[in-house]
Amino acid sequence: MFHVKQSPAYGFEAFLKETGVSRETLARLQVYADLLALWNKKINLVGRSTEGEVWQRHMLDSAQLFPLIPSNAKVLIDLGSGAGFPGLVLAIMGIPEVHLVESDQRKCAFLREAARITQAPATIHAKRIDEVKVFPIDVITARALAPVADLLDWSERFLTEKTILIFPKGQNVEVELTDAHKRWRITVDQRPSRSESRGTILCINEVRRVQPEQSS
Repeated sequence: MFHVKQSPAYGFEAFLKETGVSRETLARLQVYADLLALWNKKINLVGRSTEGEVWQRHMLDSAQLFPLIPSNAKVLIDLGSGAGFPGLVLAIMGIPEVHLVESDQRKCAFLREAARITQAPATIHAKRIDEVKVFPIDVITARALAPVADLLDWSERFLTEKTILIFPKGQNVEVELTDAHKRWRITVDQRPSRSESRGTILCINEVRRVQPEQSS
């Protein structure tokens, strides 16, 4: 389990201590972080205010999802990947097949380069979520993309009986869940975030859309 201490000096050594990743994995993540810093000068990948906190605000925030993924999960899709959090981090950490969906072409160029230099098993889908061809997915992730109800709408096409959805959320999570329950029947396991004191991680399965007669 991760027990992060909030600190402006949080860096890759602290990340290593918190997560227990191998030195090889850490080195690949460092290459990713360096590339992110370089490209962020040209295109908006992450907020400039968080550039100096990349290991806690972005790397750890993504890596903490890894222990929540079933050990037999093979295929993960990350919706609205942006700069690659959490999908690319999870690919580097060992998920066998990761699909990153991002409609912004400049961000896709960054993701392709980041996947190449880190040798991550990631496929980049430079298109809208509803344009991606449907295939069986074990895990669906999305970070800072949309409210839960919308994420469930976009995920529906990819769901199987065994699919688990993992969404890091902020302090408005209860409002989002209340709204989601109007359209969906879901089983939710809420976990406290290890990188953000007010954050929550939602692990969702058994997703069923509410039928019209049930919503009245």
